[in-house]
Amino acid sequence: MSRKDRIHQHISDIGIEILEFIQEREAHYAERWVPASEIKGTLELNFVAVPKANKQYGEKGWLFAIVARQLEDKGLVEFSKQGSRSFYRSSNSDSK
Repeated sequence: MSRKDRIHQHISDIGIEILEFIQEREAHYAERWVPASEIKGTLELNFVAVPKANKQYGEKGWLFAIVARQLEDKGLVEFSKQGSRSFYRSSNSDSK
């Protein structure tokens, strides 16, 4: 397996962990919509994404956004935006 393939596999593995977290939390929310802020906060997925010499105002959820989009592209999660808040839920038809 190439280095690129191993890196992509690690990202995919992160996605599975996030998906399982979403599925665990769905029971606590109406219509199973889990706030993105809870996912990022609980799993501590906000990181500073620029070199130290550059300026960034606070941590960003770029890693979560990338992985969530991959899950959405695979049809594993659904996304909803309500005002300025984002929500996710699994697309598993067994849990609907």
